Amino acid sequence: MLLLMLVLDIYLQGIFISSSGDQTHAMSGNGAMTFDLEYTRWLEDQNKQINELRTAVNAHASDSDLRLIVDGIMAHYDEIFKVKGVAAKADVFHILSGMWKTPAERCFLWLGGFRPSELLKLLVNHLEPLTEQQMLGLTNLQQSSQQAEDALSQGMEALQQSLAETLAGSLGSSAGSSGNVANYMGQMAMAMGKLGTLENFLRQADNLRQQTLHQMQRILTIRQASRALLAIHDYFSRLRALSSLWLARPRE
Repeated sequence: MLLLMLVLDIYLQGIFISSSGDQTHAMSGNGAMTFDLEYTRWLEDQNKQINELRTAVNAHASDSDLRLIVDGIMAHYDEIFKVKGVAAKADVFHILSGMWKTPAERCFLWLGGFRPSELLKLLVNHLEPLTEQQMLGLTNLQQSSQQAEDALSQGMEALQQSLAETLAGSLGSSAGSSGNVANYMGQMAMAMGKLGTLENFLRQADNLRQQTLHQMQRILTIRQASRALLAIHDYFSRLRALSSLWLARPRE
């Protein structure tokens, strides 16, 4: 019992440094800060790749030249998913909450990133003309992505409900007795175990995002895939620009 209390106390010192939740960096050292820097670098590199792709598309480059650029951009997306996975081990709350995103992007956040099904809906109009087979493939991909999203969302809701019930188990009990202390420690240990599954939800959501991007690429021609990647980049760039405009707006 004493060992459990000591272990839990050390753990809680790392988590509850600030009751406001504004000092999450203290929980994981420099993990969140390192990821933010990595993400900024990733965005800069992506902008260069997108500019190269846009120039190639406008210059009517050959399919082989476009494929080389597109493959590079897809590999770059794979890189950020890998970096997110590493960062989540240090501070899953930072990644899951999207604190590394702009405010406007966070409005559309789902489990630490974009909803694949919603992105596909936005892209369809930018990819025409599509063959019947392509349209069917994208529709099936959108539906399967939606089903996977729903399953993960339901899992998260169940986790939140279970966590709330665990934490509320002995609310109102008289404090101070060894029995109540033991009960409290046991509940917090259970709650920590449940929080450990957050990383798994984030990993599954990122796997879904990654797989959806690659499956979309396989359905499309190389020129359609080029337009899709340009549209995705422009959409998120506009969200970031919207955040900047909102934050810089005149205030009465």
